[in-house]
Amino acid sequence: MKDIDFVEGNLITLLHNGEEYFPELEAAIEKAQFEIHIETYILEYDAVGRKIIAALKRAAQRDVSVHLLFDGFGSQNFPTAEIKPMLQAGIKVLIFRPEFIFSMPRRYRLRRMHRKLTLIDAQIAYIGGINIIDDQDNPEKLTPRFDYAVVIKGPLLIQIHKAVKHLWILVAWAHFKKRWITPNTIKPANNSCGNQKAAFVIRDNWRHRHDIEHAYLEGINQANNEIIIANAYFLPGRKFSNALKNAARRGVNVELLLQGRIEYPLQHYATQALYEDLLQAGIKIYEYNRSYLHAKVAVIDQYWAIVGSSNIDPFSLLLAREANVFIADPQFASKLRTSLRTAISQESTLITSTDKKIFSRWNYAVNWLCFYIVRLLQGMLGYDRHDSKL
Repeated sequence: MKDIDFVEGNLITLLHNGEEYFPELEAAIEKAQFEIHIETYILEYDAVGRKIIAALKRAAQRDVSVHLLFDGFGSQNFPTAEIKPMLQAGIKVLIFRPEFIFSMPRRYRLRRMHRKLTLIDAQIAYIGGINIIDDQDNPEKLTPRFDYAVVIKGPLLIQIHKAVKHLWILVAWAHFKKRWITPNTIKPANNSCGNQKAAFVIRDNWRHRHDIEHAYLEGINQANNEIIIANAYFLPGRKFSNALKNAARRGVNVELLLQGRIEYPLQHYATQALYEDLLQAGIKIYEYNRSYLHAKVAVIDQYWAIVGSSNIDPFSLLLAREANVFIADPQFASKLRTSLRTAISQESTLITSTDKKIFSRWNYAVNWLCFYIVRLLQGMLGYDRHDSKL
């Protein structure tokens, strides 16, 4: 991937699901000495949310500078009464684009902060797709959502630290909280602490509007042997779909692990409208059924690995603020690939062109109706012609 700014000398560890992630996160918060930044799309006031908030309060009370940024739409169920105790404990709390009852349905409302990122003392970062929510608490009593995060130490933290500080400053200014903008008293060390090469790639609505999409496309177009993508909400545009189909036609083994359980019906059925075209190109499609799939990861040629917050749909690729890590390391890629292979072989269903559940006349019509509704909404929200082709 020639056009991606890779940084060498990192130590990156893969975490599976909230079961591994939340104990690590809580322990790191307890060890913090100077500064904590947390960005999350969903902050739920449940068993997990309360535990993390309690750890942040303890950190603030021992004079750690704690910054908590959560999205106003994704976290709209968070009780406002609980914000005051956090502020009183010394936590700086900001809400990205708060939602109000009479908010107008305009395009800017969908410009959400979808990142799931924690930076502690500028020395360790957690990035992935896991929100601060108890995945064990669901009405169907399913296993936790299938998801990933990474722990990062090393020189890549310089870029992560810069991006986190930049977003906090922007939101603080928007909320008239200039006093919460403090000078950088600590800086990430540039010392090598591992042998992994990685890149931190973000998406915003200014300089980095298409960086994540272009990085994906570069990896897909250069693939020689294998592409495995696991993505919760998969509704790619023309360029992305064509890149995958072209890879399959030149002999690359392309496999997609997608959502099998219906969480958002419109998105789910719109995605199934793409199945026939992808299958005809030779792409293998699996639907994950054990629980809800929430992963946003990929492995290319058993060497490149991608872990982050970005779905492959218009929401993530055209509007939301996202953060992905691209890792060039065969050992890391092997661990992620093994995990995905287990999910594919033991917890998923292979979709074929004879699947009557998906390709019956009735379901076929429903799928395409949902697809065109999504595209219509995309047009109504004001995407320009260039964006709609991505």
